[in-house]
Amino acid sequence: MSPQPERPTAADVALERLFEVAVLLTDGMEQGLAARGLTRARAELVWRLGRSGPLTQRDLSRALACTPRNITGLVDALETGGLVARRPHPSDRRATLVTLTQRGGRAAARMHTDYRKLAASLFDDLDAAELDGLVAGLDQVRGRLGAGR
Repeated sequence: MSPQPERPTAADVALERLFEVAVLLTDGMEQGLAARGLTRARAELVWRLGRSGPLTQRDLSRALACTPRNITGLVDALETGGLVARRPHPSDRRATLVTLTQRGGRAAARMHTDYRKLAASLFDDLDAAELDGLVAGLDQVRGRLGAGR
């Protein structure tokens, strides 16, 4: 006779739900980005520039936690696609600013609009206390996951 499987704990069930949500969000995001001809890394760079304005490649490397060489490849590809442009830095001759083109600005605005729509569809029926509790719980989990970094 084989042993009875252990009943999952509440923590087991919560982790399973987090994995399911992560997969659903990742799949949906990647499908939407693919429809726009973007990879996740390229979209993150466009998103970052849309939120912060022009940045140097060094600042992008730090913000996206990747090597300067990776940033160069991402910027090259986005520049070829007409989404970003390199401009001289106004006060540092050694630095180059990466800025969104008009097309890139429209792409960033569409991403922001889609982001807001998704947030509304997921959370609009939660009251403030439920949403605050969800955010607090997720912040704790995120903090624990980030503690090892």
